[in-house]
Amino acid sequence: MFEHKTKPLANKHVFYRRMFVFWMLGTSLIIFSLILGTLGYMYFGNVGAVDGFYNASMILAGMGPALEKPCDAVKIFSSFYALYCGIVFLSSITIAFAPIIHRFFHLIHLEGQ
Repeated sequence: MFEHKTKPLANKHVFYRRMFVFWMLGTSLIIFSLILGTLGYMYFGNVGAVDGFYNASMILAGMGPALEKPCDAVKIFSSFYALYCGIVFLSSITIAFAPIIHRFFHLIHLEGQ
């Protein structure tokens, strides 16, 4: 998807399209994770959609769960969901910024020739 270091730098139209595609990939990963967490809290915690979404959002953002006195099933789900979210959050940021990082390194390589 990216041009090789021996190829010329992609024009702005290609770069902006690539930025949009990668931004949407990162965003869809976050949305999928929020849906997964919301459904998990609804199932394991017996809470409504709003409370499940709130808890999933808090864990995904790194703030921690917000349920008071959760049962053991929710604690186990929260633990695995928090580990998953740590990886997903960093991965989605990396995906979203990949075109910018690639363009930066491509520019450095072109200037070095």
